[in-house]
Amino acid sequence: MGDRFRLIYLKSPELEKDRMAESSSSHDPEETSSNVLSSSTYLNTPNTFSSQTMLKQAKTDLKHPDPKVRILAIQYLEKSDSSTAIPLLQEVLSDQDPSVRAQALSSLIKFQDPVVCPVLKKYLKDSDPRVKIAALRGMFQFNEKLDLNILLQLLSDESSQVRRKVATLLGWTQMEGVYPILVEMSKDPDSGVRKAALFSLTTLYPQESENRLVEAMIDSDPDLRKWARGVLEKTLTKPSKRSSSPLPSQA
Repeated sequence: MGDRFRLIYLKSPELEKDRMAESSSSHDPEETSSNVLSSSTYLNTPNTFSSQTMLKQAKTDLKHPDPKVRILAIQYLEKSDSSTAIPLLQEVLSDQDPSVRAQALSSLIKFQDPVVCPVLKKYLKDSDPRVKIAALRGMFQFNEKLDLNILLQLLSDESSQVRRKVATLLGWTQMEGVYPILVEMSKDPDSGVRKAALFSLTTLYPQESENRLVEAMIDSDPDLRKWARGVLEKTLTKPSKRSSSPLPSQA
């Protein structure tokens, strides 16, 4: 009977619509916690059981031995009332599977509840890069003031995905003190991190980043060299602009 209920709530048309939208709009290739089952599985299901029955089954499935089922139950909770869903999702954050923890964080963020902010800070120190990335994204989406000391610690994170995400997200903010961090990240051993840092630098500090782009034209990575050359060529064809962000003191 449990499997029958599970198929009903997991085949919710609204849940599938949101999942497909997230998949098509995502710009983070490292995200793997969503869309764990084929989308065709969830279409055209009759509304047979009550929301209370489906919620009860979802709660049960949060303890299912298969992490894919736990993830799907978490995604279903995104459609529930926040007063019900948030406490359940916070409990799931202790799950041993990092993909489940990452999905729980992503789902919590969607409620835009301030109570989630302290939780996000905690999971910036998680052992898995997927969880750290989910927490980082949440911090920036909440416009939460990040301690630069935390970001500096992440610059030496063993995962290049985490470092790249930091460099990318910094390009979305006008946070004071970002410039020297991005300059340092533009020298990262990983070419993906270097490119992300340079992209953020050109976004926030278009004039100050020109010398960095020139340096990137002799980078060891051919794709990065090509990208830097293209950016510089476009820059030369545009009128000179002042930096969009105040350049912090180098002291």
